[in-house]
Amino acid sequence: MTPRCVVAGGDGAVGTLFVELLTASGAEVHVADSASGADITAPDALLAAELAMADVVVLAVPEPVALRALGPVAAVLSPGSLVVDTLSVKSRYASAATVVRSDVELLGLNPMFAPSLGFPGRPVAAVELAGGPRTEELLDLLTGAGARVVRVTADRHDRLAAATQALTHAAVLSFGAALAELDVTADELAALAPPPHATLLALLARIAGGTPDVYWDVQSANPFAETARDALRAGTATLAAAVGAGEAEFTDLLSTLRSVLGDRLPGYGALCARMFQGQNEAGQSETPVSTARGESS
Repeated sequence: MTPRCVVAGGDGAVGTLFVELLTASGAEVHVADSASGADITAPDALLAAELAMADVVVLAVPEPVALRALGPVAAVLSPGSLVVDTLSVKSRYASAATVVRSDVELLGLNPMFAPSLGFPGRPVAAVELAGGPRTEELLDLLTGAGARVVRVTADRHDRLAAATQALTHAAVLSFGAALAELDVTADELAALAPPPHATLLALLARIAGGTPDVYWDVQSANPFAETARDALRAGTATLAAAVGAGEAEFTDLLSTLRSVLGDRLPGYGALCARMFQGQNEAGQSETPVSTARGESS
């Protein structure tokens, strides 16, 4: 029998990613999106009928919508069906899901990448709230599509997301804010930027040129994001103290940082070398505006 799926928010970026995944697997997919008048928090008769027939329901919607939808959706599901959330914060939803009926499966997924990049080679966090055969089938489908599925608890997911997303974005945004305080221009930086600086400029461009609400959600919604920003401030203070104390203390700091990476230090070092080599190859055909005009900087 052909699986039937409903994807709420299926016209959005994350929703489209899952619509394409499920459709490619041969499933019959019904898209329920607010842009077309569907309200997953208060399903009308047509949508309720689709939900009742669904084997898998994907909630690719913001957290407030997912929390409001959980009860109404669960009320019409068939036993054994699977409800999937794609939220970037899992702990609040996981707490709310504890009151959902026990005869349906619940799975949290978080693609840890921009949806436009696709699944191959990308990590997907998986939080199994109430597992079963449909959960395993979907995780196998993701693995078959090339994703790296990483199983975590809801609390651990949020702590790791604070480190991998909130902290990372905060560091890049702080770098940009610091640049704004210095007497330098973008053209001057582009002309002289060594590879690490060019990498940070590229990351800044990606975030600053992106959709603000996505990055606001990363900083505001995760309950551990403030802790991550506090750690960033503390890290800056630690660096300043080490520099002020002298070269020996600075050397000790680098030793401590090497231990953070542990056995993965050589691998990440090699990755950095490949990234920088790629910058060099791409940059050979590109000349900063100021130098193209023969101007000094």
